[in-house]
Amino acid sequence: MNSFMSIVQIALAAVLIQNFVLARFLGLCPFFGVSKKLSSATGMGMAVVFVMTIASMFTWVVERYILVPFDIRYLEIIVFILIIASLVQLLELIMRKFTPSLYESLGIYLPLISTNCALFAVVIINTGTNQFTGRPFTFIESTINGTASGIGFLIALVLMAGIREKLELADVPKTLDGLPIAFISAGLMALAFLGFSGLSFFAASGGQ
Repeated sequence: MNSFMSIVQIALAAVLIQNFVLARFLGLCPFFGVSKKLSSATGMGMAVVFVMTIASMFTWVVERYILVPFDIRYLEIIVFILIIASLVQLLELIMRKFTPSLYESLGIYLPLISTNCALFAVVIINTGTNQFTGRPFTFIESTINGTASGIGFLIALVLMAGIREKLELADVPKTLDGLPIAFISAGLMALAFLGFSGLSFFAASGGQ
């Protein structure tokens, strides 16, 4: 039961309370770059979910069974970057083969996933201590944290894309047209997500 509640707490925190885009303000480059259209935002969000999940699994295994036993944790950053870059390259090849239209619409932002600071942040977090249990992340918790963080990124992207598509039809002043109004919208979204911070008590108390 405790392990189940820990997973619920991790997922709730990653998606809503500590959303990487709207609470931690990480990964803003693809957030603003790909959120012009709902279709490309959804594709990018799903790609980030996939890479975050697989990267969380691989990096946890490498950290626990290679870097720590051989006392080479000082290579952590380099190894994690290589793992993430390899996964992004694999994803790029798959999308180019099976979804060429989506691959073209994502453009330069697809390979930029490998330099997405939100992606690197989640694998670093997974090597630390679980704030809800006070012990290191298990493999399952690490995977859930990666998946939930990706879902939080996807939700933020889709919401932003929906807003920007509506703004295309709105009478926006010329001085605010484009990125300025997008920045304002993102700020309002961040304020809205701040309301989820009240759930942190629920997460910390285990829902009791």
